[in-house]
Amino acid sequence: MTTHQHIDFDTPTNLSHRFDSCRAHSLRICRNLTPEDSVPQVAEFVSPMKWHLAHTTWFFETFILKPHLSGYSEFDPEFAFLFNSYYVSAGKRHTRNLRGLITRPDLAQVYAYRTYVDEHMGRLLEQNCSDAEQLTELGINHEQQHQELMLTDLKYLFWHNPLLPAYDQQLRLQRQVGSDAPMVDISEGIYEIGHAGAGFAYDNESPKHRVFLSEAKLCSEVASNQLMLDFIENGGYQNPLLWHDAGYAWVQQSQQTCPLYWYEQDDGARLSYHLSGAEPIDPTGVLTHINAFEAHALAEFSGMRLPTEFEHEVAASKLAVGKCWEWTSSSYLPYPGFKAAEGALGEYNGKFMINQSVLRGFSAATSPGHNRSTYRNFFPTDASWQFTGLRLAAR
Repeated sequence: MTTHQHIDFDTPTNLSHRFDSCRAHSLRICRNLTPEDSVPQVAEFVSPMKWHLAHTTWFFETFILKPHLSGYSEFDPEFAFLFNSYYVSAGKRHTRNLRGLITRPDLAQVYAYRTYVDEHMGRLLEQNCSDAEQLTELGINHEQQHQELMLTDLKYLFWHNPLLPAYDQQLRLQRQVGSDAPMVDISEGIYEIGHAGAGFAYDNESPKHRVFLSEAKLCSEVASNQLMLDFIENGGYQNPLLWHDAGYAWVQQSQQTCPLYWYEQDDGARLSYHLSGAEPIDPTGVLTHINAFEAHALAEFSGMRLPTEFEHEVAASKLAVGKCWEWTSSSYLPYPGFKAAEGALGEYNGKFMINQSVLRGFSAATSPGHNRSTYRNFFPTDASWQFTGLRLAAR
């Protein structure tokens, strides 16, 4: 899951191959799961595995097959209501927090749905329709996003099981921070930010534009668990001077004393839960599953700050990335000149450009090939169930 390579986006043959590979990867994620694992939903912000498998299939059916494959007939007309997510203009949707109650259709029917749609997508891609190919590119990247969500949602599900079951004892998503971590310098000047040219990118990565940056220094490595251990030992969760007001209100309301998935045994030993099972906290391990409030407080505790998303993009080639998504100090806002696409697909990114924070980089759970220096991930400031950490920058 951690091999990232250049992908040629140009030929229909390669597109068909990548479509098949992407769809197969979702099935591999589910290979160790039982039908019982695939239904529960323990919070509104996570989704059941069965829903992920069906929703990504609905995306190809709704936005690609129905408008572009002549004579295509829906697998089941009711699936549009059950497996739409937030595309309001695409029709009515089932309530998000009740996805875990969809016991019917059963898992076998969802797999049959995937097979049906995949077969018809194969026929469509043989026709070399340029519009369909561009939308298929989006569909592949959309499913890759859900593949990471599948892993993080599974982890959150199993965390709520008192047995703390291991999803896969061989899956090692925990990374270590390198011992040699020099600072990376950014010179004062004007830089071009954003995506332009060949290769896939989401609409929120454009248009390419110029920004002025002051001189800056970023840590070449992300923060380790040791930083959080020091923070806890020094009463960081109880010190209001380290937190934004909203962040400290979150601490008090949630009674938070450590990151998500950390816990303490009766003998005082601290452990962390992973998809491979529970184990003692490794001080050199990459700190993950913190929210933006915690990231800011940790930076304050360190006498440093979070970098902006623009600083991260400029320095990306010199940074050790790919160990976690990295909170930045940037709010998720449109770039100058941004315009959402027409129709339902215009809802993909643009309508979320408020009350969210930007994360840069990618994580050990990110699907192969789904990363680039201009990628703008975003989540609410209190979200921590993703593999989210931080990188420090000098004040």
